[in-house]
Amino acid sequence: MGELLGVAVLGAGHMGADHIRRLDEVVSGARVAAVADPDAARAKEAVSGVEGVSVHTEAEAALDAPGVGAVLIASPGPAHEEALLAAFARGLPVLCEKPMVPDSAGALRVLEAEARLGRRLAQIGFMRRYDAEYRRLKALLDDGRLGRPLMLHCTHRNVSSPPGFTSAMLIDSSVSHEIDAARWLLGQELTAVTVLRPHPSSGAPAGLLDPQFVVFETDGGALVDVEVFVNCGFGYQVRVEAVCEAGSARVGDEHGVRVTARGSAGTDVPQDYLVRFADAYDREVQDWVDATRRGRVTGPTAWDGYAASVVAEAGVRALEDGTRVPVGLAPRPALYG
Repeated sequence: MGELLGVAVLGAGHMGADHIRRLDEVVSGARVAAVADPDAARAKEAVSGVEGVSVHTEAEAALDAPGVGAVLIASPGPAHEEALLAAFARGLPVLCEKPMVPDSAGALRVLEAEARLGRRLAQIGFMRRYDAEYRRLKALLDDGRLGRPLMLHCTHRNVSSPPGFTSAMLIDSSVSHEIDAARWLLGQELTAVTVLRPHPSSGAPAGLLDPQFVVFETDGGALVDVEVFVNCGFGYQVRVEAVCEAGSARVGDEHGVRVTARGSAGTDVPQDYLVRFADAYDREVQDWVDATRRGRVTGPTAWDGYAASVVAEAGVRALEDGTRVPVGLAPRPALYG
């Protein structure tokens, strides 16, 4: 396999710092070679104790740093398109956190740019595909023992929303995970979206439409509903139940230690996605490093990133207009099968 894969990490915020830690302490076969963040102090703090890392305030400077052979993009979504195109121009394999690009037009530009290369360089960070429970559910649906899937019931709850979180972000940030998970689990494209809005929770910041109830239709005749509630107050919960013609299966009910003591029993509820999906993130990055060192690109594609952006954009329109909005995808390039 040769020497360690040098990775440039773009973004040193909450997600980027966790990936820096993961590459340095958990993942084998790779090292952090460079980090870029507009906040130099934050970047330096994120790599404190990590040897041999160059720190930059510009993404392209990190891509051009000595020893860089791959890129992990963990910067805010609006910066992804420029970073992806810069990586493509240098022939660098990329693991890009979702959203690939927030707007569908930008996502299409990235898709077309990679298609022109004639080879895959990008893997998109839909980490639920690497979660052990989700993988078991996927295998169960694929082997057909439960019959044809009819519905997916999904729950996505957060303790609280960060400052500046908007009603649209419940769809294009939070529910984007369910968009990809539904496409992957069912092997179907999402064709239309409707968003229903109950009275906002008293725990939601003023003006935030939280919770929301999102319904997707698929080209295979299934329905997918998502309860998204980002100020539930008690923990981070992600669940999905597949209802099929001959049975059902659900994951995400209990993801922690169950304690029984003094006449009661309970399970800890994770407070953060980095806790709930820690194993999935570790597996995702390790698989990406292993594939990259072998000259391969696996995992969710730029087509998956593009499709998620288009569906999320339709969902935001459905939220704003109160109507059922069809999803229109561009023709799928041959590169993505």
